[in-house]
Amino acid sequence: MNKKELKIAVFHNLPSGGAKRSLYTYIQYLTQHGHIVDVFIPDTANEDYLPLEAVATSVIKYDVKPSFFREKIYSIFSYVPAIIRRVSLNNVMKTEKKIAEDLNKSGYDIVYCEQDQFTMTPVIFKYLEKPSIYYCAQPIRKEKILKKVNDQKTKAGLFNHPLIRPFADIYVDRVERNDYERDLEFAEYSTNILTNSYFTHENILRQYGKNSYVSYIGVDSEMFSPLNLERDNFVLSVGTCIPPKGYDFLIRSIANIPKDIRPELVIVGNSSDELWVDYLKTLAEEKGVVLDLQTMITDEDLINLYNRAKLVVYAPYLEPFGYVPLEAMACGTPIVGVKEGGLKETIKHNVTGLLTQRDEKDFANAIVELSQNEELWQKCSQNGLKYVESFWTLEKAGERLLRNINRILDKE
Repeated sequence: MNKKELKIAVFHNLPSGGAKRSLYTYIQYLTQHGHIVDVFIPDTANEDYLPLEAVATSVIKYDVKPSFFREKIYSIFSYVPAIIRRVSLNNVMKTEKKIAEDLNKSGYDIVYCEQDQFTMTPVIFKYLEKPSIYYCAQPIRKEKILKKVNDQKTKAGLFNHPLIRPFADIYVDRVERNDYERDLEFAEYSTNILTNSYFTHENILRQYGKNSYVSYIGVDSEMFSPLNLERDNFVLSVGTCIPPKGYDFLIRSIANIPKDIRPELVIVGNSSDELWVDYLKTLAEEKGVVLDLQTMITDEDLINLYNRAKLVVYAPYLEPFGYVPLEAMACGTPIVGVKEGGLKETIKHNVTGLLTQRDEKDFANAIVELSQNEELWQKCSQNGLKYVESFWTLEKAGERLLRNINRILDKE
């Protein structure tokens, strides 16, 4: 399938999480199949989590000028809204412009860009002259439901003071509006967009007015695999501990399960909003749900939890894709999920797990049905393993990506 050895430049400014894991596996596939992949990053990119130097041909890091006053804000106040960045956005964009200028003078066949944790659509598209790909996991999300769930979060510290809160809200609204308009501006410069699901493809059409091609990601089925461990009476959910992940919905749902069979809820995140964590702990105590919150555990410990959990439960709001169902299936663990967003494309109802409406009692009933019905559990477990091997492996995901790269180069 490979037409020739390709020289590929990769740009990313990602935090830790599913997007970084997906990028790691793509680069691993490309280098293992004989292609040169050099990674260009600002020093704001997270390279502690799954460092790309382990799989890329090389990693070239560019300095971002520090922001003295922003660092002072973080050092003085115990609570600073995440929207107030530690670094100056202008300094980040200057660095990324420099990266684009260097790439324009290089001999790479194509530049592959992931999303930017500060601007969503990377600013480098404004300056790139080479053929490029934008892997857009999602546009900036403006759904009303996200504002509603985020508004639940307990406010604390200086910014909750009655004299300051109104001004803080005005500031946050203005920053979010600027971020949205900036994302739309930079997206106009992108020419070849890939994405993770048909749900996100439709959102890109709505928000950017641009076509995109779905290039499904894959899961490392050698690492995430069955260990044949004894299953315990807990259900597992994985993802950053923030309101849009729907963990409060999971707690309320599990509270509807009779106490004598009610499972413990284990949540594992790559990072957490401590104010939201406090709220979830209080809610779980009020509802009589045993809650175990874990952060930044090793892959080995995560795989162990996937293999010991009775089920994986997943209820984020309009999740663009979601890596968690694939990891669960690869470990032979059935899933109960909400029938929203990209989950409809990974979870096969009554085949690899159960999908429900966003209704706490329906979700609770699905947990009981799948955990108590051994025949159904075994069927979903075995089907999930077969489903991953038939479509969702890293090899198949890499083949999909490479087909798209060659399609774009042929067009260019």
